[in-house]
Amino acid sequence: MLFTVFANCVGVLLFLFIFWNKQREDYPSAEIFSTAFFVLAGIGLGAFLAFKFFPGWWFWTETLGALLGLGLGILRHKFRFFESFEALVIGLFPWLSLLYLTDSISSSSIFSFVAFVVVVALMGLYHFLDKHYKGFSWYRSGRVGFSGLTIAGLLFLLRAAVASFVPFVISFVLSYEAILSGIAAFVLFLLTFNLARQTA
Repeated sequence: MLFTVFANCVGVLLFLFIFWNKQREDYPSAEIFSTAFFVLAGIGLGAFLAFKFFPGWWFWTETLGALLGLGLGILRHKFRFFESFEALVIGLFPWLSLLYLTDSISSSSIFSFVAFVVVVALMGLYHFLDKHYKGFSWYRSGRVGFSGLTIAGLLFLLRAAVASFVPFVISFVLSYEAILSGIAAFVLFLLTFNLARQTA
């Protein structure tokens, strides 16, 4: 229990730092942290709803809460969506990896440990893409957001694939997981495609 609380505290701090660091050159720090706290409030609301009304749906309720919080911050402070979404994604990935790691330790779950490794690998892929995406000839827009959309899409694509065979991984919603994650992956890759076609 204490280990989980500690991991969540570290995850929150990492999220706040990364979310701020990714956007600090474009927006005032006060507005960035305001949006970050909207996101955290949304995650908290999602966690409460999952605990009270939707047991087992915490990943999806918290994801929805985070997106609602981000949307509120974007509307209030006039942030650019794709930049802020990318900051949200790479900011939340370390927190998600810690949740998988703590579960793998507390419940001796090999599946949670594999999920932890996958999320860490996706973070590594993000940093590679973030350095090189402007050099991709087919990504003609060169706009920020490609890396975040790509790793988020890959995460949900992997969730959909794994859920088809191993539906009892933590954060999975049994028979619904493959469908929900598949839809999320499709939407994210569609956004990536549309972003690539936009002019710089």
